[in-house]
Amino acid sequence: MKILCIGEALIDMICTDKGKSLSDGNNFLKKPGGAPTNVAAAIAALGGEVELAAKVGNDPFGKQLIKVMQEFGVSTKWMIQDDTHFTTFAFVSLMEDGERDFVFNRGADGELTHDEVDAIHLDDVSIIHFGSATGFLPGPLQAAYLGLLHKALQKNIFISFDPNYRHLLFRNNVQSFIDQSWKFLTACHFFKLSDEEAMLLTGTNAVADAAAVLLEKTSAVFTITLGKEGTLFGFQGTTTIIPSIAIKPVDTTGAGDAFVGAVLYQLNNQSLDSIQHLTLAEWTGIITNGNKAGARTCEYMGAMEAFKHLNSQIFG
Repeated sequence: MKILCIGEALIDMICTDKGKSLSDGNNFLKKPGGAPTNVAAAIAALGGEVELAAKVGNDPFGKQLIKVMQEFGVSTKWMIQDDTHFTTFAFVSLMEDGERDFVFNRGADGELTHDEVDAIHLDDVSIIHFGSATGFLPGPLQAAYLGLLHKALQKNIFISFDPNYRHLLFRNNVQSFIDQSWKFLTACHFFKLSDEEAMLLTGTNAVADAAAVLLEKTSAVFTITLGKEGTLFGFQGTTTIIPSIAIKPVDTTGAGDAFVGAVLYQLNNQSLDSIQHLTLAEWTGIITNGNKAGARTCEYMGAMEAFKHLNSQIFG
């Protein structure tokens, strides 16, 4: 059985001139990115069978994204090249005051349509992962997400969700992001949030309060990542903290995506019913291994580079 990831595949252009704004910076590092793209790469690196549904431009950057996915072993059957829209770019620079200078040049990723996604064969798909970052912005991808969610529910497929909130994308429409996220939080079987996302989506000021709301309003197994403090795990009305793996981080980019990829990799080839009967001890092992994958990713510079060092032997 396969895992299907849907969402954005894009190019991150990272300004390497320390403390410079995008207008003042001259040197940029080109990196393949997009949260669901990262998750797919992590699953494949661990040895899982995974497909990525995304739209890129019919241009050198779209071709690069497809090539990188193929090199990891991700099926690119549902990565569609668009002749009329350029591959999406995210330009980012870290300013001297610690703030990010950010410009999002949206292109092909948002043009993945409901009909294109509806054509995906799901008979051999056991898990669908929605990484929302750009999926909740206006455009065809938004409807494609909802259509696939409804189809997954009808087919009784395990649904995973990571909202991937980016303030710079939704600063003028945060409520829309919150409202759309709740449609997935209440429908999915597993979701992963950061501490910031948990408080934003629940309207609370403390992680414990956020967890209480999530336990009350959702039926999913969930995690709230707390960095070096560990991972809060919500399961059957209770929460527990699963410790992080002690490391000296080099770059945290992609750590959350590696965590999600590792969790889904371990759940694949199990029926929805068997997953729903996993014990707390079994889930604790799964989340601990997810933390190991996230930790390994932090030891290298850049998500895709880090994923080259991921394999299931790290679970031990």
